[in-house]
Amino acid sequence: MKLKKQVTVCGAAIFCVAVFSLYLMLDRVQHDPTRHQSGGNFPRSQISVLQNRIEQLEQLLEENHEIISHIKDSVLELTAHAEGPPALPHHKPNGSWVLPPESRPSFLSVSPQDCQFALGGKGQSPDLQMLAVYSLLPFDNQDGGVWKQGFDITYEPSEWDAEPLQVFVVPHSHNDPGWIKTFDKYYYDQTQHILNSMVLKMQEDPRRRFIWSEISFFSKWWDNISAQKRAAVRRLVGNGQLEMVTGGWVMPDEANSHYFAMIDQLIEGHQWLEKNIGVTPRSGWAVDPFGHSSTMPYLLKRSNLTGMLIQRVHYAIKKHFAATQNLEFMWRQTWDPDASTDIFCHMMPFYSYDVPHTCGPDPKICCQFDFKRLPGGRINCPWKVPPRAITDANVAERAQLLLDQYRKKSKLYRSKVLLVPLGDDFRYDKPQEWDAQFLNYQRIFDFLNSRPNLHVQAQFGTLSDYFDALYKKVGIVPGMKLPGFPVLSGDFFSYADREDHYWTGYYTSRPFYKSLDRVLEAHLRGAEILYSLALAHARRAGADSRYPLSDYALLSNARRNLGLFQHHDAITGTAKEAVAVDYGVRLLHSLTNLKRVIINAAHYLVLGDKDTYHNDPTAPFLGADDTRPSQDSLPERTVLRMDTSPRFLVVFNPLEQERLSVVPVLVDSPHVRVLSEEGQPLPSQLSVRWSSATDTVPDVYQVSVLARLPALGLRVLQLHKSLDGHAMLKSSVRLYLHGRDLPVRKQEAVPVHVFPAAADDFCLENQHLHACFSGRSGLLQSIRRAGEEREQRVSCEFLVYGTRTSKDKSGAYLFLPDGEAKPYAPRDPPVVRVTEGPLFSEVTSYYQHVQTVVRLYNVPGVEGLSLDLSCLVDIRDHINKELALRLSTDIESDDTFFTDLNGFQIQPRRYQRKLPLQANFYPMPTMAYIQDAQSRLTLHTAQALGVSSLGSGQLEVILDRRLMQDDNRGLGQGLKDNKRTCNRFRLLLERRTTASKVQDGRPISFPSLLSHITSMHLNAEALVMPVAQEKPAPPALRSFMPLSTTLPCDFHILNLRMLQAEQDDSLPSAEAALILHRKGFDCSLEAKNLGFNCTTSQGKLALGSLFQGLEMGSLQPTSLTLMYPLGTASNSTSIHLDPMEIATFRIRLG
Repeated sequence: MKLKKQVTVCGAAIFCVAVFSLYLMLDRVQHDPTRHQSGGNFPRSQISVLQNRIEQLEQLLEENHEIISHIKDSVLELTAHAEGPPALPHHKPNGSWVLPPESRPSFLSVSPQDCQFALGGKGQSPDLQMLAVYSLLPFDNQDGGVWKQGFDITYEPSEWDAEPLQVFVVPHSHNDPGWIKTFDKYYYDQTQHILNSMVLKMQEDPRRRFIWSEISFFSKWWDNISAQKRAAVRRLVGNGQLEMVTGGWVMPDEANSHYFAMIDQLIEGHQWLEKNIGVTPRSGWAVDPFGHSSTMPYLLKRSNLTGMLIQRVHYAIKKHFAATQNLEFMWRQTWDPDASTDIFCHMMPFYSYDVPHTCGPDPKICCQFDFKRLPGGRINCPWKVPPRAITDANVAERAQLLLDQYRKKSKLYRSKVLLVPLGDDFRYDKPQEWDAQFLNYQRIFDFLNSRPNLHVQAQFGTLSDYFDALYKKVGIVPGMKLPGFPVLSGDFFSYADREDHYWTGYYTSRPFYKSLDRVLEAHLRGAEILYSLALAHARRAGADSRYPLSDYALLSNARRNLGLFQHHDAITGTAKEAVAVDYGVRLLHSLTNLKRVIINAAHYLVLGDKDTYHNDPTAPFLGADDTRPSQDSLPERTVLRMDTSPRFLVVFNPLEQERLSVVPVLVDSPHVRVLSEEGQPLPSQLSVRWSSATDTVPDVYQVSVLARLPALGLRVLQLHKSLDGHAMLKSSVRLYLHGRDLPVRKQEAVPVHVFPAAADDFCLENQHLHACFSGRSGLLQSIRRAGEEREQRVSCEFLVYGTRTSKDKSGAYLFLPDGEAKPYAPRDPPVVRVTEGPLFSEVTSYYQHVQTVVRLYNVPGVEGLSLDLSCLVDIRDHINKELALRLSTDIESDDTFFTDLNGFQIQPRRYQRKLPLQANFYPMPTMAYIQDAQSRLTLHTAQALGVSSLGSGQLEVILDRRLMQDDNRGLGQGLKDNKRTCNRFRLLLERRTTASKVQDGRPISFPSLLSHITSMHLNAEALVMPVAQEKPAPPALRSFMPLSTTLPCDFHILNLRMLQAEQDDSLPSAEAALILHRKGFDCSLEAKNLGFNCTTSQGKLALGSLFQGLEMGSLQPTSLTLMYPLGTASNSTSIHLDPMEIATFRIRLG
């Protein structure tokens, strides 16, 4: 008690000091002796005086902010020691639960400077803003003649007299790591033959060129070839004949992929290339992803690539850019204040990346120059004019015909350098094809180059040969800004390749695997960090000989399986059923292995006496929190058997911020007490498990514990069987059968009240929110924030989209609905179950095809500030239907909504009335929001799905799609392998305090800090690992707290990843990659009661003392994928990051 008083007195004194210092500060500004006394006739000098005063005030505010930060830290230290035994919740007479007040204060302390970034206004406006381009275009799809989606191109033959046309023909083979066949089947049937022929055929003529991008295939081939062949490959790369483009593990989808996984697969490919071939990629090549995200140019730029190419962009945008010669541009991030993110981008102009659509505007002519299609082969030209082998007799006529196409294509670009890709899917798999293409083209080139009057220089080239020639023409070093090219910002979603065929279905296709992808990603990040920390501690203690270093091979394999799944036919849900199963098996295999890595690391880190550490793979010290019997099953949580001896739990928090969370544990007895490691009782809630709407699972209980989890740390909890039945706070359940005659199977330990009819409308509340539900549907109707009068309508409903009756129907790629959605009409009314308790209350609604749970945590801080929403979807009896969830509010959002790109940044969207309904859907990897001047409603998601706002105040997300036919994009299957899928969301309602029309009109937006952290909570759940039951008492366990200071809350540790050893790639080296991201955030959203201490530091961070008990041996800033050192490694371990930037450091911990 005495300490509490001291803390209160200190707090009061601090407050007085702060107020007094502010008073003095204002006083100083008012009586500033340096002010010039100028007359009223000089408004300009007055303005400058005013500016000076404002600057002084800002500086003083800054100083004050620092003083308060120091004061806060000391208060925290005091209160940390003042923590007594935690008080327990109690029940009020009116039936609601009251939690004890937090024993620790929490701060939100954001420096005014850190709020400036989101206000933007710095930097020049781009020449091309994609939101504005969309508003401008008519999207009228007029017939353009031979170039159907374009226009007639004309030229004067004399145009190249002064400066000849320089043509680079770039042979390529697009290898999908899984699509119609599995990765392995493609490798054995095609890819290995392509690469084997490549080594032979490229050596036949030094003028030949080839590019390759998928390292997943290349590394598998490398493992199977001789040292002699490897040396030949290194020679071909060294002399510029073979170029590795992009160099990622795959060519990733850019819509559904999360930035962690995009970066991870890029690092995996680049590290492989550096180690095995000693090469660093310079140019990006993305010909097949279905639409392009602006996250990709940022990642490539930060990896030191200097140019990039894209292909699948809406045909109307291609036509518009071609007409205005804007197909090549500097691509800049919307938030970039100083042009440091600019990267040169080439957009291909025509329908496809195949040969008929790459030499020029007329596919009928270009097809005649695809020499794989010579008569007698397996494929021919659909335009009915076959290619002819080039001979001395026909070369003049043939070359002239091809040159005409080259010149026409060149007219769409600003320079006299032309890029002509030559390839298609899995091309060049037979020596005959290499001969047909290379020999015939060389004859054409020889002819063209020997006729000076044609003013053309044609040759084989790599992608970088093209970019280098372009840079040389303008006399600029590659990577520098090219003068005379427009600056573009924005992205290229959504994509249509013809008519109204929008590729917006794949944003949701196979949501089960989209969800599994993110579960694996969260586990990989957690395993990487925990393994790195455990290994550093073990090395420091000299115990690394006893530590399972071999876990590194499991990490490496998981990186590669997650990387493989980022491929644009994997996470997209657009592969054959058997291929989807193959991906699923790989994901599950790695998930199981990562749980093992986490368990081994946690085991070492929580041992009080590290000398007792012994790793026994056959009997792990900790058990897994859940298991999945097969690749397509939902997780089954582990049930703890309770007996007389206590059970211990180790809870891992993968976030870099401390969190106060409700941790669920399943046990076989209702008589359980939960204690902290020091033996203090912790608040917990007992509830039963339900196997259906009306049946409980016998002898299984859920104990939900309120625990404060250290940042990136491990907390030890103990469970005791208790004979005192009153110690556990029980939930109460109301079950509304809605007039259905259903038997109910209850458990005695938890009271269940059954009501035969439907409920009246009802509400649940915690200290932050008041949420009301419809009694009939059990679905959410409105939310009111604590302390506010106004209720915000937020009503949920389910809708169903059909597909067209015409020949073109929805499939894995395309969304072609038969008009607006119709209300979901289930066979029976729902059974609604309302559970109320001290730590959480929830409403569960059981419909025929979807079961929803809306949960309200009665917890101070982040968990209690949003609603937890999950939908368990099963539409396996639907035919050509898509199930959607729509939220309708009275937020006046008009036609504007916001979706994230890859969980990295926010892109404002506009509902375009001139476009069909399906064109207005966009990818939502982590969040979407709508707002007006007063409120912002954010839907956070734990899996990528398609989203739109089809009317003011609405958000709508497609949960699953079941389609019975192919949509004619090459897959040859519908989507009929639906699974029971759990989609998880968080719904966050925030009040906006300083919204302005000007601000909201800008093509840039940021989440609040609370929103960022809510997203992290949803995507990185705490992992609960029970200590295996042992008859002798387990050794002493200690909670593990790796961080010695609190990280600024706009910093995110994206990864801490051990690098592989030089000699043996299955073992770790002494170095790790630390990847940090400083998030951009909007301060105009009210942030009260965050429940954790949130401070920002203007991007400054002292890394040297970040990890408790470990020293930072060295710190080298590098490019994103560690290929290039940036600056020199210095002794200083303090770093600075600008908002939105991601930075990689090569470090040694020990």
